[in-house]
Amino acid sequence: MTDVSTRPAALAAEDTASIYRKITWKLIPFLCLCYLAAYLDRINIGLAKLQMASDLALSETAFGLGAGLFFVGYILFEVPSNLILQRVGAKIWIARIMITWGLLSTATLLVQTATQFYIIRFFLGAAEAGFLPGVLFYLTKWFPSWRRSRIIALFMIGLPLSSLIGGPLSGWIMGHFHEAYGMRGWQWLFLLEGLPSVLLGVMTFWLLPNSVESASWLSSSEKQAVLRELESDESEAKGVKHSLRDGLLNIRVVMLGGIDFSILLSAYAMGFWMPTFIKNAGTTDITTIGYLTAIPSLAALIGMLAIGASSDRMRERRWHIIVPFIIGAIAMGTSTFFSHNVAITVLLFSIAQAMIIGAVPVFFSLPATFLKGTAAAAGFALACSIANIAGLVSNSVMGVALDLTGSSNGALWFFAVCLLLSSLLVIALPAKLVNR
Repeated sequence: MTDVSTRPAALAAEDTASIYRKITWKLIPFLCLCYLAAYLDRINIGLAKLQMASDLALSETAFGLGAGLFFVGYILFEVPSNLILQRVGAKIWIARIMITWGLLSTATLLVQTATQFYIIRFFLGAAEAGFLPGVLFYLTKWFPSWRRSRIIALFMIGLPLSSLIGGPLSGWIMGHFHEAYGMRGWQWLFLLEGLPSVLLGVMTFWLLPNSVESASWLSSSEKQAVLRELESDESEAKGVKHSLRDGLLNIRVVMLGGIDFSILLSAYAMGFWMPTFIKNAGTTDITTIGYLTAIPSLAALIGMLAIGASSDRMRERRWHIIVPFIIGAIAMGTSTFFSHNVAITVLLFSIAQAMIIGAVPVFFSLPATFLKGTAAAAGFALACSIANIAGLVSNSVMGVALDLTGSSNGALWFFAVCLLLSSLLVIALPAKLVNR
């Protein structure tokens, strides 16, 4: 572990803490809101399923395949999307991503057959591809490595917030608007939760500067202070890679993809299937299910902020991932013994989400410790592409398990074992490289 005292000395005549507070307030709330919208449009299918599956005669396996096809499109377009973002700038490309995914999410209300469901999910994934790795790459242009874990945590609270807010909101929409104007509740869900993404995409053109240099709300001296701190961060890094080849042909990027794969196996299982777990535990009212799904999401939000802040304060990354993985795996595995008890199910999944999702910001601070420039853009995207295969695997495994056995237990144990195995990949990362 690197001692905090090795941080670069305060920049002369500049209150860097004040500057970074300004940057944080200008960028992070808006980006967090965008991520909330993105993830909500991705996972609201889990609650919509409770009406949609019967309306469209979708089996558990068919739903799992449709939910998973999102990730096929996402994976195929992830790397190209991030390379385009680096070329054209964050403002234009993030706006494009948000507008297209918002329109496609809204269009899901028109789906009438399983085939149409598969097609719209594939194109939704293709439209959203590049958003998360693009924002993570964008943040490396503003924050040095020793500030980044906490900042990523603040940005990524959009993930648990999407369920914390989206669960009750989605349940209310489906219950309140069901059959209004001849539309089913799940159709209203996609309409009312898809259009805000389009609006946020339009707002991106005005609110998101492409770089430190183009930020009109920073003075010249403030810009120079930030740029000097970023230069100091880069000079601290040893063996940093910069080329496209370094980002795409890098064993450490593959290792990161494997670690994130195990995270997403569990995260998507809980994100997409939590309403089903709660329903199977004994709660059938859709509005109640929506509120109960918010509890694990609140735990995840607290976990992200606490683990991210602790990792930055101690300048330690590996054990801030491994320990949460172990605790999360135990909680998820233990839940299989209480699958018919609503209270214990919600409690154990709250622990699992607090730990597994809580470690995500620390994980996403790792790539930029050994990748910069084009290598970082490609490496972020490639790691996310490898990881998001988990979306297809997680949903398909869960759907098949439920259809064949009527239980999710086997799938959950498989996901827990993957978390434990990926801890070995984390410990294989050199401490001197990633603990910055």
